[in-house]
Amino acid sequence: MPIFKPRPSSLDDKESPLLPDAWTVLRLIRWTDERFKKEGLLNPRLDAEVLLGSTLGMDRVGLYTHFDQPLAPAELEHFKKLIQRRLRHEPIAYILGKREFWSLSFKVTPEVLIPRPETEVLVAEALRLLYPMAKPGEPLRVLEIGTGCGAISVALAKELPEAFITATDISSKALEIAQENATQNGVGQRLHFLQGNLFSPFEQGLPFELIITNPPYIPHDQLLTLAPEVRNYEPWEALDGGEEGLNYFRRILPKVTEFLRPKGWFLSEIGAGQDEKIQSIARQNDQLNSGSFIQDLAGIKRVFKAQKNSAS
Repeated sequence: MPIFKPRPSSLDDKESPLLPDAWTVLRLIRWTDERFKKEGLLNPRLDAEVLLGSTLGMDRVGLYTHFDQPLAPAELEHFKKLIQRRLRHEPIAYILGKREFWSLSFKVTPEVLIPRPETEVLVAEALRLLYPMAKPGEPLRVLEIGTGCGAISVALAKELPEAFITATDISSKALEIAQENATQNGVGQRLHFLQGNLFSPFEQGLPFELIITNPPYIPHDQLLTLAPEVRNYEPWEALDGGEEGLNYFRRILPKVTEFLRPKGWFLSEIGAGQDEKIQSIARQNDQLNSGSFIQDLAGIKRVFKAQKNSAS
């Protein structure tokens, strides 16, 4: 172990100039962990490790097998900039420019919502419904509304080679990112991206086996109560569900059966406690069954699913 010089109290302490061997990997992780804790960040140690790993091009195991390695001045300067961004509560995903979802890597920017782990419940249920529908030589037609960075559609395309997926969004910038993610993950040829709101890009009656969405469902009056990482950085149009968070469901559920084949499915992520009201809205469409819910790992009803009647 090297003998360390006296520790400066801050990475920016001008009275204790940094020497090349002053800040090692382990010392930086510990210092950053403590600094992030003081700021009230939720995962201070993990954030410190992820940002330092990005700076050095190492995974977390690599950091601890090189724990006594000092940073070069340029590496230290870069790491300081990442720390400053995180201290302003900028999400790690935006700082790094990427996020993992369904074991795939996705480019993310402030133009798109950051994919959440709970949305994998939506993907898993979609696959469970679609696998029995798959027939050789007959493409499964899937529509995603509000694709954002494309995480849901790309994940489905990776798992279902026979699927042809159409994905829409009102944001041209989001669609550019989604197309880039589809290409990067090797499914760009099987995804078709269209700009438009809800069903506006389609002629009436175009049949899909599945329509899937992760819509804005945060009640408008709750937006300012969200964590600063969300309210100050993520796009509000992808979060704001209007009064009660139900505006989207009131618009889509009356029309969704026009674009589903008989026995086709509608799947949507929903917010906590919205299940009964969403089910009530769905019941107003007599071509849909009453629907049911899938819980996430926290026991919250996270996914609403409803099937078009066979005789519709």
